[in-house]
Amino acid sequence: HNPVSRLLAAMHTPLLRGLLRWRAATLIVAVGLLALTWYPLSRLGTEFMPPLDEGDILYMPTTFPGVSITKADELLQQTDKILKSFPEVESVFGKIGRAETATDPAPLSMIETIARLKPREQWPDPAKSTADLMREMDAAIRFPGLANTWTMPIRTRIDMLSTGIKTPVGIKIAGPDPTVLERIALDAEQAMKAMPEVLSAYGDRAAGGYFLDFDIRRAEAARYGLTSGDIQDVIMSAVGGVQVTETVEGLERYPVNIRYPRELRDGPDSLRRVLIPTPSGAQIPLGQVADIELRRGPPMIKSEGARPNAWVYIDLTTSDVGGFVARARQVLAEQVEIPTGYTVAWSGQYEYLARAAERLRIVIPATLFLMFLLLYFNFRNVSGPLTVMLSVPFALVGGFWMVYWYGFNLSVAVAVGFIALAGVAVETGVLVLTFIEEAVGERRRAKRKAHEAGETVSARLSGEEIRQAVHLGTARRVRPVVMTAASTIVGLLPIMLGSGTGSDVMQRIAAPMVGGMVTTAVLCLLVLPVVYGLVLLTRERMRHDGGRPRPA
Repeated sequence: HNPVSRLLAAMHTPLLRGLLRWRAATLIVAVGLLALTWYPLSRLGTEFMPPLDEGDILYMPTTFPGVSITKADELLQQTDKILKSFPEVESVFGKIGRAETATDPAPLSMIETIARLKPREQWPDPAKSTADLMREMDAAIRFPGLANTWTMPIRTRIDMLSTGIKTPVGIKIAGPDPTVLERIALDAEQAMKAMPEVLSAYGDRAAGGYFLDFDIRRAEAARYGLTSGDIQDVIMSAVGGVQVTETVEGLERYPVNIRYPRELRDGPDSLRRVLIPTPSGAQIPLGQVADIELRRGPPMIKSEGARPNAWVYIDLTTSDVGGFVARARQVLAEQVEIPTGYTVAWSGQYEYLARAAERLRIVIPATLFLMFLLLYFNFRNVSGPLTVMLSVPFALVGGFWMVYWYGFNLSVAVAVGFIALAGVAVETGVLVLTFIEEAVGERRRAKRKAHEAGETVSARLSGEEIRQAVHLGTARRVRPVVMTAASTIVGLLPIMLGSGTGSDVMQRIAAPMVGGMVTTAVLCLLVLPVVYGLVLLTRERMRHDGGRPRPA
């Protein structure tokens, strides 16, 4: 007597009756809709997890090795000033160099700046996304020799601890010779910069550091009664400085170093004039007992898997990490020559994606098999579980279209949503098939009694009787199925419409459920009864024909 139930029955009854009459056409249309899903599926990108807006921005540019402390400090101040000029920024804190800890091996060539953002309601344009703000900042900071990288603070720390790569994608080149590693890294950098999805690319200069070498001429030093240690002590105190005392300020202690003033050690010529005291009391210039040369070498030695490495950092304008790496592999193979003995590995977030895809290739089939096993224990036959499992691909139709509509990529979050959708779809299919089985069982028992009483010629159900039983069993579940789909969709709408922290991940979990529940309801109420009706008709014929189905 419920008006909603009457409306649903009025809409469902003629539709199902027509579909049961035109079974072949129904199945062809259903398969066609399933085939059309290839269109959105072929246009979906892949990523490990969607970018989580942490409320702050981490700016990590990289410059060439060998940059002086003065120039590095100048770059840091200039970039901080530009970032602070944006009205959305609350404060800016920049760091260059490394701390006195082995967990932070950052060279002078790597800048780390955290820009704390104001609450979004205080922005001039609250509708602007953090990604749009990053693009504006990137356009404002353009310095020669500075490769920009924009990311989130927490995520970057996790990525660098696990893979060492601070950008979404990185290339790890391994080999024995630092000079060859630098050449390959530079070639890869140029090849990646030519790709339209690349925001910036920077290859490690594995042999790009500058070193001032003092080659002591031992024979000349011996003429003045000097040893190598005497000369090295002078070099250490003049250039690097030596600690002479320590000052105590309350509970704090500070070392006091002494060394030559800058104008006496600012170049090779000045260093050659540094005086060395001899045992005879005379002082001679350093240039008489040592050769001073400027040489190139590795500014930092990276190793992984017991092999020297050079890395290429690639920042992207797209979130389709998997699709980019697939295209970049081809570009790298065509444009960069990799000598024998050198290997290339793709890392960064793509490394997470590859691991997750490998695990999902095991988890998803295992989940579907467990579903089938539970269904077999419930139905005690194979045809029922197979029919119910058909609800899974048809449920995916709506899920894929919804993910494509919102412009999401396939990720672990989306996969979780699809796994949950498969469970609800199977549960709904079991509900419908159980009531169809009950309706067919009632009709079969009534037909058997009529046959035993001599009222009918055969105890076998006719095709029309099976259609009526299927229609009756499905009609009993119209309201529960629609209520299940509607309650699920309505419950997930706040997630789909939300915009707070974490909504990026939750929306990708909810999107497959919202789209999939629509196609699940349509399938279970219209297509699944048609398929199971054919299964029941075939089973009825085989039961009464000794296992040999014959044409109607």
